[in-house]
Amino acid sequence: MAANMGALAESYGLRQGIKYRKPIREALETVLRLDPGFEQGSADRALGRWYYKVPRLFGGSHPLAEQHLRESLKYNPHSTASHYFLAEMYLDEGRRSEAKTELQHVLEAPFDPDWEPENQEFKDRAQRLLSTPAIWN
Repeated sequence: MAANMGALAESYGLRQGIKYRKPIREALETVLRLDPGFEQGSADRALGRWYYKVPRLFGGSHPLAEQHLRESLKYNPHSTASHYFLAEMYLDEGRRSEAKTELQHVLEAPFDPDWEPENQEFKDRAQRLLSTPAIWN
């Protein structure tokens, strides 16, 4: 439910999508209470993304985003999504060295048969970022 609401919120843009922030966060926190390891820590990964994407004025927080993304890696240390989302946040904060390390983790992660299309998508995105000179100069 939270993933679908999140996709809907992103498709509407910030102005309209922000109204979904509370039910999304509440749904993810419910999953964490019931089964934190569900789908290889996907609730922590999504909550990390939530804290990164939501403006600080509305409850967003980069430190909480990092905390939840790191927590998700306890359930799947090779999660291409979690490593990519960390890299994205680090780039946004100007933490290029840490971003590059996370992108390397994405490229080096083994393919998980249950997540193969997602793995390929994040590997492709990581390769594009690493191949963009303007980011690293």
